[in-house]
Amino acid sequence: MDIRLNDKVAVITGASTGIGAATAIEYAKAGAKVVCGDINEKDAQKTLNTIVEAGGIAKFQRTDVTVETEVADLMEIADTEYGGIDILVTSAGVLRGPSVRIDDFEAATFDSVIDVNLKGTFFALKHAVPIMKRGGGVILCIASGAGVRGGSSSVAYASSKGGVNGLVMTVENQVASMNIRMHTICPGGLATPLKLGQIAESAKRDGQDPDAAVANARNSLGDPAGVARVLTFLASDAGAYTRGQIFTR
Repeated sequence: MDIRLNDKVAVITGASTGIGAATAIEYAKAGAKVVCGDINEKDAQKTLNTIVEAGGIAKFQRTDVTVETEVADLMEIADTEYGGIDILVTSAGVLRGPSVRIDDFEAATFDSVIDVNLKGTFFALKHAVPIMKRGGGVILCIASGAGVRGGSSSVAYASSKGGVNGLVMTVENQVASMNIRMHTICPGGLATPLKLGQIAESAKRDGQDPDAAVANARNSLGDPAGVARVLTFLASDAGAYTRGQIFTR
């Protein structure tokens, strides 16, 4: 099946690395114009170069998803420069405090994870929906099996991803009449900077060699590009009959 996103405009938060970067590249290959938001400017440039060198169209806007005005600006740029938003992918995320027990977990760490993972998703939905409702579209919010099917190494991470799942279940009913389809995406273990960083931090906390732990984990972790292909299908017309949560390896 040849999945195409021709003439679609996609906004992706957390687009510099991991699932976000892989999705930006896949969307551009499929013909979409991609607007990338992230605070990581260095890796964002690598993602943009990959897209442009392959003949794709993409733009980067430095965006801290915890700052509402910056998220609003990201959506406005997509609307002003490309004429709207057809697809939104919220993949900006952090994992902090792995292997820290609840009675030792710092409130500041908890707040910082909730701010990025949950509040950042809320801001993106809040400011994309008024633009998307003009022509409909697809919203794909990256959650996790953590907080949806089970726990996590981090109290805050599981809480934030469970919150994303609840947010989508609430908002999808509000936007269905606008011809906007929503999904919660729950990826499995992937070789992303986020996951590898968590493995290294946990190993260090347990007195193990973090480099060895990361090397061993790479053999069992999936490729973010595989999830990006799933997200490309979901964003396409071919995915129009799909509903609800999507779990990947």
